[in-house]
Amino acid sequence: MSAVAVLRLPLSTDLSGFVSLLKRLQVPHRVSEEAGEQVVWAPDSIADDVRSLYQRFPQGDPEHQLPIVERPQAMARPGFVQQLRDSPATAAILLLCIIVAVVTQLGENLSTLSGLTFLDFSIRGQYIQFTPLSDSLAAGQWWRLFTPMLIHFGFLHIAMNGLWYWELGRRIEMRQGSINLIGLSLLFSLVSNFAQYLFGGPSLFGGLSGVLYGLLGHVWIYQLMAPNPLYRLPRGVLVMMLVWLAVCLSGLVSLIGFGQIANAAHVGGLLIGCLTGLLGGLWARRKQTHAL
Repeated sequence: MSAVAVLRLPLSTDLSGFVSLLKRLQVPHRVSEEAGEQVVWAPDSIADDVRSLYQRFPQGDPEHQLPIVERPQAMARPGFVQQLRDSPATAAILLLCIIVAVVTQLGENLSTLSGLTFLDFSIRGQYIQFTPLSDSLAAGQWWRLFTPMLIHFGFLHIAMNGLWYWELGRRIEMRQGSINLIGLSLLFSLVSNFAQYLFGGPSLFGGLSGVLYGLLGHVWIYQLMAPNPLYRLPRGVLVMMLVWLAVCLSGLVSLIGFGQIANAAHVGGLLIGCLTGLLGGLWARRKQTHAL
């Protein structure tokens, strides 16, 4: 069951009421922004029904004139395979993380791990000797600036990061497209990796968490600048992740035995994400204003 563009509307059109109606009726859908328009996507099997619904209730159904009925099989929530097809960039990055986790044995295979870390290293007895970053870059190993985001140490590490990337990455991919998601992920990885290196010194670090805080900051500030249902995160999610960041910064997490936390990567990712969210949101608001 493929999704099709059901409606194409100016950015100035307030879709919040209609989107709320679709959610109340449990109609599978998503809203994206393309070429200065808002695009409402839905399964092709119910496209005509969604168009008819918008013609009748463009502002939604605040009086609840429509009863909630059990949705037919054709309007069932998209399955996992369909979600993968709708979010190819999100799925591809998570697949790369899984492949790297298998190849590196979740960080246990140091000989393989050394090819992906921010700093190349070798084992000298019981010690790790790091190669200066300038030497690696001079040798053309530019991928090291980004690949630490694919490295994970332990099953819980990759499971938690993967779940959050699936949640936040799909939102950005649906709203801003696959290319933007990949570009933002690489940018957030670059900044968070450099931040951890500059403030933490030569060390082994990796994971999607710096990128995740970048995605969080991007969605958070973008939503404040240019509200869109797809970027409306539950308040508890934002509070939880910011509180977790504060707890990690306090050193409590490392103290109770969860290992060293790449705090600089988290903060660096969040800050650059807030910046891209501000710029992207202001640009989207400007386009909305010009469309009026």
